[in-house]
Amino acid sequence: MARRKRKPGAWTSAFPAEPTAVSYEKKDSEGCPFFRVSLLRAGIRRTARLASHCLLTAALAWSVQAIGQPFPEAASERGRTARLIAGRYAVTAAHPLAAAAGQSVLEASGSAVDAAIATVLVLNVVEPQSSGIGGGGFLLHHDARTRALRLFDGRETAPRDIDESLFLDAGGKPLGFFDAVVGGRAVGVPGLVPMLEQAHRTLGRRPWASLFDPAIALAEGGFPVSPRLHALIARDRFLGIDPGARQVFFDATGEPLRQGATMRNPELARTLRAIAARGATALLSGPIADDIVAAVQGHARNPGRLERADLEAYRPLERAPLCGWYREWRVCGAPPPSSGGVVTLQILKLLESRDIAALAPDGLMAAHLFSEAGRLAYADRATYLADPAFASVPVRALLAPAYLAARADRIEARRSVGTALPGALPAFPRAHADSSEIAATTHLSIVDAEGNAVALTASIENAFGARLMARGVLLNNQLTDFSFAPRQAGLPVANRPQGGKRPLSSMAPTMVFDRNGRLELVIGSPGGPFIPNLVARTLIAALDWRLDLASAIALPHYGSRNGPTELERGPHADALRRSLELLGHDVRVFDMPSGLHGMQRVAGGWLVAADPRREGVALGR
Repeated sequence: MARRKRKPGAWTSAFPAEPTAVSYEKKDSEGCPFFRVSLLRAGIRRTARLASHCLLTAALAWSVQAIGQPFPEAASERGRTARLIAGRYAVTAAHPLAAAAGQSVLEASGSAVDAAIATVLVLNVVEPQSSGIGGGGFLLHHDARTRALRLFDGRETAPRDIDESLFLDAGGKPLGFFDAVVGGRAVGVPGLVPMLEQAHRTLGRRPWASLFDPAIALAEGGFPVSPRLHALIARDRFLGIDPGARQVFFDATGEPLRQGATMRNPELARTLRAIAARGATALLSGPIADDIVAAVQGHARNPGRLERADLEAYRPLERAPLCGWYREWRVCGAPPPSSGGVVTLQILKLLESRDIAALAPDGLMAAHLFSEAGRLAYADRATYLADPAFASVPVRALLAPAYLAARADRIEARRSVGTALPGALPAFPRAHADSSEIAATTHLSIVDAEGNAVALTASIENAFGARLMARGVLLNNQLTDFSFAPRQAGLPVANRPQGGKRPLSSMAPTMVFDRNGRLELVIGSPGGPFIPNLVARTLIAALDWRLDLASAIALPHYGSRNGPTELERGPHADALRRSLELLGHDVRVFDMPSGLHGMQRVAGGWLVAADPRREGVALGR
């Protein structure tokens, strides 16, 4: 394959805390420019070549072992947040090779959407447990010239032939989570590719097919398995059952690919080539679609009901972004069928009357108040939010000032409310239901040379999705984001399974604007049901505590999803746990491997930050 050539342009980036340094060097022997990237993790500096435009060469030799630390990480063990100041354009994503793909597109004068497509496709290859073309996502786009904000919904849909008993056993009781996940039962129609195609149609500048080149090269030529990916493969009980997954993720002896081993997925490369040539039609019709349907329906233990007609009928949607004011900032995110925008805004608004700025970010009262706000917001989430095509979703009522003021009055300064009840909205009689959503997913943030921005969150739901592979594509298990129990106390659950319905999500790609409409923050995270807490806490740290975004991301996490108060494991967690317990909190301490990736407007450009809990980097110029 011929390599495209570009004229070299020297540049360097400034790094306030110097955890990461990037500098342009020169063309290699085949005319491919590359960068030298130094990462400082836990005091150890490693250096490797990272391709800019020609990922076919230097990127294939990238040593992922030099990046990050074994998974999972305790907060006390992780390094400093990767950051840079970018004056022109930037990308931050959960893996260096993915960020490099986005960087290469931006270097070639691509748009933010172009770069997002290249980045998320590479994430499919190198972070396959979290997202990919077998899943879906939400893309938030800001146009710097017109200030238009657009939200693209690529959420999966349920097969038409399912009903609300999808996750009930023969006795009418809900299945266990992994009894539902593994196999074809929970596979929804994948929406990521058609969503990307829709966004590219109006917002892309580079040719669609060219954006697939980096991902195809890595799927075909291989890449080194990172510590995190190795650990996730090794600890998964179900991944090796599927023959296609076993061929990709395990060696010839049946052992999980070791750290540093080369992972290849030539079947995925062929699928990506077909989509590059024919667009989403190649995935949702024809032989690839037939093989997806066969894999879903033909699973020996847990077949699903996906049909060719379901794939062919899928349409991505463009929705009005959900926006609300928090103090002097306008915060915008994803509306239902994602709960991310509503829950994030509710948490912020429930705390707006408190003097949050006066509290210590890692102190007892900040943790207490934030957790209490989370209880109230998540109680409403479980009761009222669902696909608006199938239920009347009271978004306006849930964000009404009088309603939120009454809810905020329930937060006591010296005592936890325990398990919160949803707010009273008599016009919307619904049953309260718990979500089975599990932490996974990926997020990327991008700003291009014109100031256009993308926040994209994508997922296949649980790590490795349904543990079912077709044509090199891991298929999602997103239907387990429905409530397993369709009715409670005689009332219907809003987020119950229904044919053609989009399951409730927690994805929260978010942008923040000042009173003059100028973009100030781009942020989002993986983390399943934790996502709104992660995003809201980061926004409070940046907006109320005035921390720079990198420092805000690095703060230890805490919050509640209307169950236990959850603390990120770290050196101060035990002391905080004991203090919270005195206020009546039931506390759980554990690792929270978020993946907050974002950017913040600063003097001279953008401060770009990548979560130190994962392997991501911040790149830009």
